[in-house]
Amino acid sequence: MATKVYIVYYSMYGHVEKLAEEIQKGATSVEGVEAKLWQVPETLSEEILGKMSAPPKSDVPVITPNDLAEADGFVFGFPTRFGMMSAQFKAFLDATGGLWRTQQLAGKPAGIFYSTGSQGGGQETTALTAITQLVHHGMIFVPIGYTFGAGMFEMEQVKGGSPYGAGTYAGDGSRMPSELELAQAFHQGKYIAGITKKLKAAA
Repeated sequence: MATKVYIVYYSMYGHVEKLAEEIQKGATSVEGVEAKLWQVPETLSEEILGKMSAPPKSDVPVITPNDLAEADGFVFGFPTRFGMMSAQFKAFLDATGGLWRTQQLAGKPAGIFYSTGSQGGGQETTALTAITQLVHHGMIFVPIGYTFGAGMFEMEQVKGGSPYGAGTYAGDGSRMPSELELAQAFHQGKYIAGITKKLKAAA
């Protein structure tokens, strides 16, 4: 039976979605792993999104809290808002009370990835503050540490991400993830999928 990894994200301008797609590729590169993309529900109206010049959403399915129970592991992604996850993703997690009550997610591994506007915009705090959500569900936080190797020490070009997980810098919105950032996202997907598979096999 295949190991299921759900990549669940919120993306307003496409930066987080680009990382999510690469994480999915990395996860599916592990034999016996099925990785599925999900986006969380939007909380803003079409009128507000229009004023913010947000592009239309992709056709990636929208997840419900109960869908989470089907997965063996997760990678959660979101843009930062003042150093924390976006309200859309927090609203989705706020709706998982039923899963929390029964601890259906306890013991399942989860990673985190993110996008910020600048180098001081929350590349670490966005992930750090999100860990509280995992803790209350009893999930196991899986950081990538320095397993990405030399890419973690890149100094010649701007690169998002940290030991907490893959990341990118959006700047004013025009900058999309670089090849190095996408490579780190692929690595994260592969790394977490491998750990999820091992945990499931040992259960």
